[in-house]
Amino acid sequence: MAQSKVVEGKVVVVTGAGRGIGAAIARLMAQHGAKVVVNDIGVSLAGEGGDRTPAQEVVNEIRKAGGEAAASYDSVAEFNSAAKIVQCAVDNFGRIDCVVNNAGILRDVIFHKMTEADWDAVINVLLKGAFNMCRNAADHFRKQESGSFVHMTSTSGLIGAMGQANYGAAKMGMAALSKNIAIDMQRFNVRSNCI
Repeated sequence: MAQSKVVEGKVVVVTGAGRGIGAAIARLMAQHGAKVVVNDIGVSLAGEGGDRTPAQEVVNEIRKAGGEAAASYDSVAEFNSAAKIVQCAVDNFGRIDCVVNNAGILRDVIFHKMTEADWDAVINVLLKGAFNMCRNAADHFRKQESGSFVHMTSTSGLIGAMGQANYGAAKMGMAALSKNIAIDMQRFNVRSNCI
């Protein structure tokens, strides 16, 4: 039986796509016919360092399998940098159809020992990063009257988890952001959902 190509010809940006779930999403999107922007700044789980290798390796895998992909090394945490990620899709593939907000870092620490830096770092990548990506893609989606946002949430936000007040708050915030984007953008045939 032939594999379904549900995103055939669509241009999808996946953030945090150099490793783990993000890399798996990027490869799966390509297998289903999407042109993929693999965005990753190559930092550790705590957000330290930086390496272009992970994103480029996923791009190479997709291309080797016959798909189309481009790497982006810009950060979601800064508005203008996120704009470059969206522009990477437009420059390489002529449009953007979907953003998967998967980028994230962890700064796990029990709440009474959590620093402002621990809080800000996680919120900036997860929640502010999701806003930055969505807001930069929204103008394209509105003009073409189509588009989709997918936000990766977590039980850390929905239920709670030890040492993850920052991460959980960001993930729950992403769920609320998604609901409100869906309401605001539905008139333009734009969807916003959480996984």
